[in-house]
Amino acid sequence: MGSPEFDDLQGVERMVSATPPAQYVVKIQSYSSLSKNSVGKYESGVFQAGGYKWKLVLYPNGNKSKNVKDHVSLYLSMVETSSLPSGWEVHALVRFFLRDQDKDNYLIIQDAMRKEWHFHGMKLECGFDQFIPLKTLNDARNGYLMDDTCVFGAEVSVTNEKSTGQGENLLMIKGAISQKHVWKVDNFWKLDKEFYDSKVFMAGNYKWKIRLYPNGKGSGLEGFVSLFSSFCRHRHPSSWH
Repeated sequence: MGSPEFDDLQGVERMVSATPPAQYVVKIQSYSSLSKNSVGKYESGVFQAGGYKWKLVLYPNGNKSKNVKDHVSLYLSMVETSSLPSGWEVHALVRFFLRDQDKDNYLIIQDAMRKEWHFHGMKLECGFDQFIPLKTLNDARNGYLMDDTCVFGAEVSVTNEKSTGQGENLLMIKGAISQKHVWKVDNFWKLDKEFYDSKVFMAGNYKWKIRLYPNGKGSGLEGFVSLFSSFCRHRHPSSWH
């Protein structure tokens, strides 16, 4: 039996190992039903590696958004990143696995230069558009697809992580409700403290308060009134005075 046929893609290294992936394996049964049911994209369960959470994203007939044809596309996606600091970036060495069920070993596909992949807020997904030709996967002699079942896997080794501490995220809320709060300040001309806080009020399911500086906030603002709204994070209204 000859060797499996693969495209000669620049920057891609393939090897065979008897050792299964250390972090995650996904076994897909009734694999052909993905195509029959027009499932263009399959996402695995979430797994942990290097202190972060990931999932595999598989396009059984190729990633159409990148005009991939006649191939399986496979990517590693970083998930649950909302709690990470602004400007975060994670570098990782990634290896994908495809089990040869006939020989009981694994085809490993990785970057030929063993380069780290960089994940950040603008790029949560990295992988191979042309992971394996459909012809090669479907050829039973190669052992990758047997009894309509195939096994994919991944290893993720985080090598570096950093945060610039700078960044911005804009969230536009559909159907946002405008809310109004009125704070009546009595005896304004008798106010002699640096600032005063309103009572905490609810708006958009969050707690807020208004802070008033009757003589301005900052140098050169004497004779002006400064007014700010403040988001009350992790504090109970009773803690404000």
